[in-house]
Amino acid sequence: MPVKRWVVGSVVVPAACVCLMLAPTIVTAQSSTNYTPPKTREGQPDLQGIWQVVNTAAWDIQDHGASLGVPAGHGVVEGNEIPYTPAARAKKQENFKNREALDPINKCFLPGVPRITYLPHPLQIVQLADRVTILHEYSRVIRFIYMNGNPHPAGHIDWYMGDSRGRWEGNTLVVDVANLNDQTWFTIIGDFHSDALHVTERWTPTAPDHIVYIATIEDRNVYTQPWKLRVDYRRQPVDEQWESAVWEGNRTADVVLGDQKK
Repeated sequence: MPVKRWVVGSVVVPAACVCLMLAPTIVTAQSSTNYTPPKTREGQPDLQGIWQVVNTAAWDIQDHGASLGVPAGHGVVEGNEIPYTPAARAKKQENFKNREALDPINKCFLPGVPRITYLPHPLQIVQLADRVTILHEYSRVIRFIYMNGNPHPAGHIDWYMGDSRGRWEGNTLVVDVANLNDQTWFTIIGDFHSDALHVTERWTPTAPDHIVYIATIEDRNVYTQPWKLRVDYRRQPVDEQWESAVWEGNRTADVVLGDQKK
């Protein structure tokens, strides 16, 4: 499908719903926990640039073989096990059976956190003194991480991308994500959560062209204990992104054809 260029400040018209079919080439990133990143003019570790994941987590966050439309790949879940409750595991299996119709991405809804972080599309990090902005190629998603020390808004607010509040721990950007709704999945195969989801992200630069991302996942309604996933980013040698635009509520061709056959 057609895509358009996207640079900061541009305005574009959404094109059509995009299906995820290609993955970046997996490469080994050389990094060091002793790496000292450059600083911004505010004295913060500089994470700015265009980055892209180097895995197949968008299809399955656990170890998986190849299947129709899914490339084989290593998992990104610590211990390769998601600690579902028995009832939640049964629901995940039901989601898998009906994934074409139920996957929120097939309806072009926002992917949520952390799924947006490991889609196979580049993202751009821009830093200011009071916030970190992440510009995603996918669906023109713009995410703000507020760094001013203010707490999350009171009450539970159902947002697809949640509310992100960040702080620095040494060279690591730590982000607390709350107020997430229950309308997003982790993968195309049905891994899910409830509106009790709470995510703690850690973005750590470990080399000039490498960022390690670790997310701790908590949801008392779905999992028996917290669990973690890790993805690695490589810096992209470009200064602009292409746009993969979608319209909320669209469905993939397979789903539409399936409806027409009924």
